[in-house]
Amino acid sequence: MTEPQNPLEPLEPRTAVEMYLNDRRGEVSSATHQSHGYRLERFVEWCDENAIENLNPLTGRDIQSYKISRKRDGLVPTSLKGQLDTLRVFLRFCASINGVHPELPETVNSPSLTDDEKRGTDVIRNRRADRILAHRSKYDYASRKHAQFRLLWATGMRMGAARSIDLTDLNIKNQYVDLHHRPETETPLKNNVRGEREIALDTQTVNVLRDYIDENRENSTDDYGREPLLTTEFGRASDNSVRAWTYQMTRPCMAGMECPHGRKPETCEAVDGVSRMSASKCPDSVAPHAIRRGAITHHLAQDTPTKVVSDRMNVGMDVLEEHYDARSEHEKMEQRRNHLPDI
Repeated sequence: MTEPQNPLEPLEPRTAVEMYLNDRRGEVSSATHQSHGYRLERFVEWCDENAIENLNPLTGRDIQSYKISRKRDGLVPTSLKGQLDTLRVFLRFCASINGVHPELPETVNSPSLTDDEKRGTDVIRNRRADRILAHRSKYDYASRKHAQFRLLWATGMRMGAARSIDLTDLNIKNQYVDLHHRPETETPLKNNVRGEREIALDTQTVNVLRDYIDENRENSTDDYGREPLLTTEFGRASDNSVRAWTYQMTRPCMAGMECPHGRKPETCEAVDGVSRMSASKCPDSVAPHAIRRGAITHHLAQDTPTKVVSDRMNVGMDVLEEHYDARSEHEKMEQRRNHLPDI
């Protein structure tokens, strides 16, 4: 690396991370901010382990050493890429305050991902979603879990958007929900005000939500006096609550199906009882994002125009194709066939 134009000023790793996070607060969503903090904490720990008290002398070789250490920790390519992409942005900030060599950020080489790795592997397909909803409708109608799954599947919205909804955002009569970015009361949207939109709801979803509100919703408010749609006895459902309920509902045994792994409920580690997140240990349970990916894929498979899906789900068309479309090449071919005469 060439000699920097301006002299570097000593910068301790943890101080640098704190400065970076303070700088980004308000510029990114709370979820992104929290994610960056978690990722950079691993970098600070690595610095401590290697007695690095000042970031000034860091070189590309040090960055490569950190990358190798994270690989040894067993990170999958998608997680490793996320860690290194965040590190690069962080180091650019450090360079802007004369904390590291200005060329250092560009020495961070993130791994290239295959198309499958970019899209991820967890996705709820239409048939499985229908089975889960049918089971809930028969045995747990209009419960909190039923309402949550119905909402996520019908709209394809993000988990954070679902938990941000207040009763006043839901228009039962005209069958739509109005999403608002409210960071000042701890319900930001992923894309800030660009994520605000009205989403049309089908009649079945509206009926489930109405009956949930009338019969089963915990009548509680959040810390700001707002009346959330998804509640617990303590107020607005947290991210972890929504995530835990999704893991629980997407276990095959909780949708009237036999366990594909031959496990017995009395000995299965994913059965309720140990903790509310025990269900995540089921190989077939998924997080809320898999419902979003499945809903998007289902719309695309039904020939919903890409622009319509993009606007409804609040995702760029390039990102939609690269990260969300779980259709196989064969499925796409058969879908194109339907539009071509004499084939």
